[in-house]
Amino acid sequence: MLSAKQRGRLSALAQRMTCLASVGRAGASDAFAGRLGELLARHELVKLRLAGDDGDSRRELAEDLAVRTGSEVVRIIGKVAVLYRQNPDPAARVIDLEE
Repeated sequence: MLSAKQRGRLSALAQRMTCLASVGRAGASDAFAGRLGELLARHELVKLRLAGDDGDSRRELAEDLAVRTGSEVVRIIGKVAVLYRQNPDPAARVIDLEE
């Protein structure tokens, strides 16, 4: 579980990022979830664009992807979601969230 301070730090880092993945109207397939898992393993923080007409469906989609990839939703603003999963190997971590 991320603290408010950690979420703020991750949100600040995500502002400068480009979207690495996009989910279409059909939703997220198992292959997409697998690819997202690979991106999280490499980058830890992933920004993705979500399709959908309302905020509730986009939030559900982001939360579903977070569960499927073992990550956490950092934020959702409009059609953009940011997911984070810390690398289990301390030597391979890209982002330091120590408080």
